Amino acid sequence: MIPSASGSRVAGKLGLTDRTLAGPRSRKLASAVKAGLVRVDRALEQELRVADRIADAASRYLYEAGGKRIRPMLAIITAQLGDGANDDVIEGATALEMTHLGSLYHDDVMDAADKRRGVPSAHAVWGNNVAILTGDLLFSRASQIMARQGERAIRLQADTFERLVLGQMHETVGPQDDEDRVEFYLQVLADKTGSLIAAAAQTGLIFANGPAEFEQPLISFGEKVGVAFQLLDDVIDLSEDPDETGKVPGTDLRAGVPTMPYLVLGQRTDAASVALLARIDDGVERIADGHDPAILDRELAELREHDATQATLDLAHAWSNEAVASLGPLPAGAVREALTRFAQAVADRSS
Repeated sequence: MIPSASGSRVAGKLGLTDRTLAGPRSRKLASAVKAGLVRVDRALEQELRVADRIADAASRYLYEAGGKRIRPMLAIITAQLGDGANDDVIEGATALEMTHLGSLYHDDVMDAADKRRGVPSAHAVWGNNVAILTGDLLFSRASQIMARQGERAIRLQADTFERLVLGQMHETVGPQDDEDRVEFYLQVLADKTGSLIAAAAQTGLIFANGPAEFEQPLISFGEKVGVAFQLLDDVIDLSEDPDETGKVPGTDLRAGVPTMPYLVLGQRTDAASVALLARIDDGVERIADGHDPAILDRELAELREHDATQATLDLAHAWSNEAVASLGPLPAGAVREALTRFAQAVADRSS
Protein backbone atom coordinates (compact mmCIF):
# COMPACT_ATOMS: atom_id res chain seq x y z
CA MET A 1 0.00 0.00 0.00
CA ILE A 2 1.51 3.35 -1.07
CA PRO A 3 1.32 6.08 1.62
CA SER A 4 -1.06 8.81 0.49
CA ALA A 5 1.53 11.59 0.83
CA SER A 6 4.02 9.76 -1.34
CA GLY A 7 1.34 8.87 -3.85
CA SER A 8 0.21 12.47 -4.23
CA ARG A 9 3.77 13.63 -4.74
CA VAL A 10 4.28 11.05 -7.48
CA ALA A 11 1.01 12.00 -9.16
CA GLY A 12 2.09 15.62 -9.24
CA LYS A 13 5.27 14.76 -11.12
CA LEU A 14 3.73 12.95 -14.05
CA GLY A 15 2.88 15.82 -16.41
CA LEU A 16 6.08 15.52 -18.44
CA THR A 17 6.09 11.76 -17.94
CA ASP A 18 2.61 11.43 -19.40
CA ARG A 19 3.67 13.39 -22.48
CA THR A 20 6.76 11.23 -22.83
CA LEU A 21 4.82 7.99 -22.53
CA ALA A 22 1.84 8.85 -24.74
CA GLY A 23 0.67 6.41 -27.40
CA PRO A 24 -0.64 2.83 -27.48
CA ARG A 25 2.81 1.24 -27.84
CA SER A 26 3.96 2.86 -24.59
CA ARG A 27 1.40 1.35 -22.21
CA LYS A 28 3.72 -1.31 -20.84
CA LEU A 29 6.59 1.17 -20.59
CA ALA A 30 4.37 3.75 -18.89
CA SER A 31 3.38 1.20 -16.27
CA ALA A 32 7.03 0.31 -15.62
CA VAL A 33 8.06 3.97 -15.34
CA LYS A 34 5.28 4.93 -12.96
CA ALA A 35 5.96 1.93 -10.75
CA GLY A 36 9.67 2.71 -10.82
CA LEU A 37 9.10 6.33 -9.81
CA VAL A 38 7.12 5.19 -6.79
CA ARG A 39 10.07 2.97 -5.81
CA VAL A 40 12.50 5.87 -6.26
CA ASP A 41 10.31 8.10 -4.11
CA ARG A 42 10.23 5.47 -1.38
CA ALA A 43 14.01 5.14 -1.58
CA LEU A 44 14.45 8.91 -1.38
CA GLU A 45 12.22 9.10 1.69
CA GLN A 46 14.42 6.52 3.37
CA GLU A 47 17.83 7.75 2.20
CA LEU A 48 17.11 11.40 3.08
CA ARG A 49 16.44 10.60 6.73
CA VAL A 50 19.10 11.91 9.13
CA ALA A 51 19.28 11.36 12.88
CA ASP A 52 20.03 15.03 13.57
CA ARG A 53 16.78 17.03 13.68
CA ILE A 54 17.94 20.10 11.76
CA ALA A 55 19.86 18.08 9.16
CA ASP A 56 16.83 15.83 8.69
CA ALA A 57 14.44 18.73 8.07
CA ALA A 58 16.86 20.55 5.76
CA SER A 59 17.74 17.40 3.77
CA ARG A 60 14.10 16.58 3.02
CA TYR A 61 13.03 20.18 2.40
CA LEU A 62 13.40 20.48 -1.38
CA TYR A 63 12.41 16.85 -1.94
CA GLU A 64 9.11 17.44 -0.18
CA ALA A 65 8.58 20.64 -2.19
CA GLY A 66 8.07 18.51 -5.30
CA GLY A 67 10.02 18.11 -8.54
CA LYS A 68 9.61 16.36 -11.88
CA ARG A 69 12.02 13.46 -11.16
CA ILE A 70 13.23 13.72 -14.75
CA ARG A 71 16.50 11.90 -14.12
CA PRO A 72 14.96 8.84 -12.46
CA MET A 73 12.35 8.70 -15.21
CA LEU A 74 15.04 8.57 -17.90
CA ALA A 75 16.99 5.91 -16.02
CA ILE A 76 13.90 3.73 -15.78
CA ILE A 77 13.13 4.21 -19.49
CA THR A 78 16.64 3.32 -20.68
CA ALA A 79 16.70 0.34 -18.32
CA GLN A 80 14.08 -1.23 -20.57
CA LEU A 81 16.85 -1.71 -23.15
CA GLY A 82 18.24 -4.31 -20.74
CA ASP A 83 16.80 -6.21 -17.78
CA GLY A 84 14.38 -3.45 -16.75
CA ALA A 85 14.17 -1.36 -13.58
CA ASN A 86 15.87 -3.77 -11.19
CA ASP A 87 17.00 -2.81 -7.68
CA ASP A 88 20.36 -1.56 -8.98
CA VAL A 89 18.67 0.80 -11.43
CA ILE A 90 16.42 2.17 -8.68
CA GLU A 91 19.42 2.77 -6.42
CA GLY A 92 21.35 4.51 -9.20
CA ALA A 93 18.36 6.68 -10.09
CA THR A 94 17.93 7.57 -6.42
CA ALA A 95 21.58 8.57 -6.10
CA LEU A 96 21.43 10.81 -9.17
CA GLU A 97 18.24 12.50 -7.95
CA MET A 98 19.93 13.16 -4.61
CA THR A 99 22.90 14.64 -6.47
CA HIS A 100 20.53 16.89 -8.38
CA LEU A 101 18.79 17.95 -5.16
CA GLY A 102 22.13 18.72 -3.52
CA SER A 103 23.10 20.94 -6.44
CA LEU A 104 19.89 22.97 -6.00
CA TYR A 105 20.84 23.91 -2.45
CA HIS A 106 24.19 25.23 -3.68
CA ASP A 107 22.76 26.94 -6.77
CA ASP A 108 20.23 28.89 -4.74
CA VAL A 109 22.93 30.18 -2.39
CA MET A 110 25.18 31.23 -5.25
CA ASP A 111 22.33 32.85 -7.20
CA ALA A 112 20.74 34.41 -4.09
CA ALA A 113 17.43 32.85 -5.18
CA ASP A 114 14.48 33.61 -2.92
CA LYS A 115 12.28 30.69 -3.99
CA ARG A 116 12.62 27.17 -5.31
CA ARG A 117 9.74 24.92 -6.38
CA GLY A 118 7.25 27.45 -5.10
CA VAL A 119 8.63 27.60 -1.54
CA PRO A 120 11.28 29.79 0.13
CA SER A 121 14.74 28.56 -0.80
CA ALA A 122 16.62 26.56 1.82
CA HIS A 123 19.09 29.34 2.55
CA ALA A 124 16.18 31.72 3.17
CA VAL A 125 14.95 29.31 5.86
CA TRP A 126 18.18 28.14 7.51
CA GLY A 127 20.85 30.52 6.20
CA ASN A 128 23.67 30.06 3.69
CA ASN A 129 25.89 27.85 5.84
CA VAL A 130 23.23 25.24 6.61
CA ALA A 131 22.05 25.24 2.99
CA ILE A 132 25.59 24.63 1.71
CA LEU A 133 26.24 21.89 4.26
CA THR A 134 22.91 20.26 3.40
CA GLY A 135 23.93 20.11 -0.24
CA ASP A 136 27.23 18.54 0.83
CA LEU A 137 25.35 16.00 2.94
CA LEU A 138 23.18 14.97 -0.02
CA PHE A 139 26.25 14.59 -2.23
CA SER A 140 27.84 12.30 0.35
CA ARG A 141 24.67 10.22 0.69
CA ALA A 142 24.48 9.87 -3.09
CA SER A 143 28.08 8.66 -3.17
CA GLN A 144 27.32 6.10 -0.46
CA ILE A 145 24.47 4.71 -2.54
CA MET A 146 26.61 4.49 -5.68
CA ALA A 147 29.39 2.79 -3.70
CA ARG A 148 27.04 -0.17 -3.17
CA GLN A 149 27.12 -0.72 -6.95
CA GLY A 150 30.87 -1.02 -7.32
CA GLU A 151 33.75 0.78 -8.98
CA ARG A 152 32.06 1.67 -12.27
CA ALA A 153 29.16 3.32 -10.48
CA ILE A 154 31.54 5.24 -8.23
CA ARG A 155 33.46 6.45 -11.29
CA LEU A 156 30.24 7.52 -13.03
CA GLN A 157 29.15 9.47 -9.94
CA ALA A 158 32.57 11.07 -9.46
CA ASP A 159 32.96 12.06 -13.12
CA THR A 160 29.46 13.54 -13.20
CA PHE A 161 30.00 15.44 -9.97
CA GLU A 162 33.28 16.84 -11.28
CA ARG A 163 31.49 18.22 -14.35
CA LEU A 164 28.75 19.73 -12.19
CA VAL A 165 31.34 21.54 -10.10
CA LEU A 166 33.37 22.71 -13.11
CA GLY A 167 30.22 23.94 -14.83
CA GLN A 168 29.26 25.96 -11.76
CA MET A 169 32.81 27.28 -11.41
CA HIS A 170 32.96 28.37 -15.05
CA GLU A 171 29.56 30.05 -14.76
CA THR A 172 30.77 31.87 -11.64
CA VAL A 173 34.09 33.02 -13.09
CA GLY A 174 32.73 33.76 -16.57
CA PRO A 175 34.41 33.53 -19.98
CA GLN A 176 37.83 34.87 -20.81
CA ASP A 177 38.11 37.88 -23.12
CA ASP A 178 38.93 35.70 -26.12
CA GLU A 179 36.02 33.27 -25.59
CA ASP A 180 32.67 33.47 -27.32
CA ARG A 181 30.12 34.11 -24.56
CA VAL A 182 27.33 32.08 -26.15
CA GLU A 183 29.53 29.04 -26.85
CA PHE A 184 30.99 29.31 -23.35
CA TYR A 185 27.50 29.35 -21.86
CA LEU A 186 26.39 26.33 -23.89
CA GLN A 187 29.34 24.39 -22.46
CA VAL A 188 28.33 25.47 -18.96
CA LEU A 189 24.84 24.10 -19.61
CA ALA A 190 26.26 20.83 -20.93
CA ASP A 191 28.32 20.47 -17.73
CA LYS A 192 25.77 21.69 -15.19
CA THR A 193 22.60 20.15 -16.62
CA GLY A 194 23.45 17.86 -19.52
CA SER A 195 26.01 15.78 -17.65
CA LEU A 196 23.56 14.66 -14.96
CA ILE A 197 20.81 13.85 -17.46
CA ALA A 198 23.33 11.89 -19.53
CA ALA A 199 24.41 10.04 -16.39
CA ALA A 200 20.79 9.10 -15.74
CA ALA A 201 20.41 7.67 -19.25
CA GLN A 202 23.69 5.76 -18.77
CA THR A 203 22.67 4.47 -15.37
CA GLY A 204 19.50 2.84 -16.65
CA LEU A 205 21.35 1.07 -19.44
CA ILE A 206 24.43 0.04 -17.45
CA PHE A 207 22.71 -1.12 -14.26
CA ALA A 208 20.15 -3.09 -16.29
CA ASN A 209 22.92 -4.80 -18.28
CA GLY A 210 21.84 -3.26 -21.57
CA PRO A 211 23.88 -3.42 -24.82
CA ALA A 212 27.13 -1.45 -24.56
CA GLU A 213 26.77 -0.06 -28.10
CA PHE A 214 23.84 2.09 -26.93
CA GLU A 215 25.80 3.85 -24.19
CA GLN A 216 27.44 6.58 -26.28
CA PRO A 217 24.22 7.48 -28.16
CA LEU A 218 22.45 7.83 -24.81
CA ILE A 219 25.24 10.02 -23.43
CA SER A 220 24.95 12.28 -26.47
CA PHE A 221 21.16 12.33 -26.14
CA GLY A 222 21.32 13.22 -22.45
CA GLU A 223 23.77 16.07 -22.89
CA LYS A 224 21.90 17.62 -25.79
CA VAL A 225 18.47 17.31 -24.23
CA GLY A 226 19.92 18.76 -21.02
CA VAL A 227 21.09 21.86 -22.89
CA ALA A 228 17.66 22.18 -24.53
CA PHE A 229 16.00 21.83 -21.13
CA GLN A 230 18.11 24.59 -19.58
CA LEU A 231 17.64 26.93 -22.55
CA LEU A 232 13.89 26.61 -22.06
CA ASP A 233 14.36 27.27 -18.35
CA ASP A 234 16.12 30.50 -19.30
CA VAL A 235 13.01 31.51 -21.24
CA ILE A 236 10.65 30.37 -18.50
CA ASP A 237 12.73 32.34 -15.98
CA LEU A 238 11.41 35.47 -17.69
CA SER A 239 7.79 34.39 -17.29
CA GLU A 240 5.58 37.00 -15.68
CA ASP A 241 3.68 34.19 -13.94
CA PRO A 242 5.56 33.01 -10.80
CA ASP A 243 3.28 29.95 -10.65
CA GLU A 244 4.95 28.71 -13.85
CA THR A 245 8.50 29.03 -12.53
CA GLY A 246 8.09 28.45 -8.81
CA LYS A 247 10.26 31.51 -8.19
CA VAL A 248 10.32 35.26 -8.72
CA PRO A 249 10.38 36.12 -12.47
CA GLY A 250 13.88 36.97 -13.67
CA THR A 251 15.56 35.59 -10.54
CA ASP A 252 18.74 34.64 -12.39
CA LEU A 253 19.22 37.94 -14.20
CA ARG A 254 18.40 40.02 -11.13
CA ALA A 255 21.20 38.14 -9.35
CA GLY A 256 23.63 38.93 -12.18
CA VAL A 257 23.59 35.38 -13.59
CA PRO A 258 23.66 35.59 -17.42
CA THR A 259 21.02 33.61 -19.29
CA MET A 260 20.78 32.90 -23.00
CA PRO A 261 18.22 35.65 -23.83
CA TYR A 262 20.56 38.16 -22.17
CA LEU A 263 23.59 36.81 -24.04
CA VAL A 264 21.77 36.87 -27.38
CA LEU A 265 20.64 40.41 -26.61
CA GLY A 266 24.31 41.28 -26.16
CA GLN A 267 24.98 40.19 -29.75
CA ARG A 268 22.45 42.67 -31.14
CA THR A 269 23.84 45.96 -32.44
CA ASP A 270 20.67 47.99 -32.99
CA ALA A 271 20.25 51.01 -30.72
CA ALA A 272 17.22 49.71 -28.85
CA SER A 273 18.94 46.42 -27.97
CA VAL A 274 22.13 48.14 -26.89
CA ALA A 275 20.14 50.51 -24.68
CA LEU A 276 18.12 47.67 -23.12
CA LEU A 277 21.30 45.73 -22.34
CA ALA A 278 22.83 48.80 -20.70
CA ARG A 279 19.73 49.33 -18.56
CA ILE A 280 19.75 45.69 -17.46
CA ASP A 281 23.44 45.88 -16.55
CA ASP A 282 22.85 49.10 -14.60
CA GLY A 283 19.94 47.53 -12.75
CA VAL A 284 21.96 44.44 -11.84
CA GLU A 285 24.72 46.64 -10.40
CA ARG A 286 22.22 48.66 -8.37
CA ILE A 287 20.59 45.49 -7.02
CA ALA A 288 24.03 44.24 -5.98
CA ASP A 289 24.43 47.51 -4.06
CA GLY A 290 21.23 46.86 -2.15
CA HIS A 291 18.45 48.34 -4.28
CA ASP A 292 15.06 46.65 -4.60
CA PRO A 293 15.23 43.87 -7.26
CA ALA A 294 11.91 45.22 -8.60
CA ILE A 295 13.82 48.02 -10.33
CA LEU A 296 14.39 45.59 -13.22
CA ASP A 297 10.73 44.68 -13.73
CA ARG A 298 10.30 46.89 -16.80
CA GLU A 299 13.54 45.81 -18.47
CA LEU A 300 12.82 42.12 -17.93
CA ALA A 301 9.36 42.57 -19.43
CA GLU A 302 11.00 44.14 -22.51
CA LEU A 303 13.49 41.29 -22.74
CA ARG A 304 10.63 38.78 -22.55
CA GLU A 305 9.14 40.30 -25.72
CA HIS A 306 12.49 40.85 -27.48
CA ASP A 307 13.51 38.66 -30.42
CA ALA A 308 16.50 37.49 -28.35
CA THR A 309 14.07 35.40 -26.33
CA GLN A 310 12.52 33.91 -29.49
CA ALA A 311 16.04 33.15 -30.72
CA THR A 312 16.64 31.25 -27.47
CA LEU A 313 13.48 29.24 -28.07
CA ASP A 314 14.67 28.42 -31.58
CA LEU A 315 18.05 27.34 -30.23
CA ALA A 316 16.38 25.07 -27.69
CA HIS A 317 14.42 23.38 -30.45
CA ALA A 318 17.62 22.90 -32.45
CA TRP A 319 19.32 21.17 -29.51
CA SER A 320 16.21 19.04 -28.98
CA ASN A 321 16.32 17.94 -32.63
CA GLU A 322 20.00 17.03 -32.28
CA ALA A 323 19.17 14.97 -29.19
CA VAL A 324 16.58 13.03 -31.18
CA ALA A 325 19.08 12.47 -33.98
CA SER A 326 21.49 10.93 -31.43
CA LEU A 327 19.01 8.11 -30.88
CA GLY A 328 19.56 6.74 -34.39
CA PRO A 329 21.48 3.60 -33.28
CA LEU A 330 18.73 2.57 -30.82
CA PRO A 331 16.23 -0.02 -32.02
CA ALA A 332 12.79 1.14 -33.07
CA GLY A 333 10.26 0.64 -30.32
CA ALA A 334 8.74 2.07 -27.17
CA VAL A 335 12.02 3.24 -25.58
CA ARG A 336 13.21 5.18 -28.60
CA GLU A 337 9.74 6.67 -29.10
CA ALA A 338 9.56 7.72 -25.45
CA LEU A 339 12.97 9.38 -25.52
CA THR A 340 12.04 11.19 -28.74
CA ARG A 341 8.81 12.48 -27.21
CA PHE A 342 10.71 13.51 -24.08
CA ALA A 343 13.12 15.65 -26.11
CA GLN A 344 10.22 17.21 -27.99
CA ALA A 345 8.24 17.84 -24.80
CA VAL A 346 11.25 19.52 -23.18
CA ALA A 347 11.48 21.98 -26.07
CA ASP A 348 7.75 22.65 -26.09
CA ARG A 349 7.30 23.52 -22.41
CA SER A 350 6.78 27.23 -23.09
CA SER A 351 5.32 27.03 -26.57
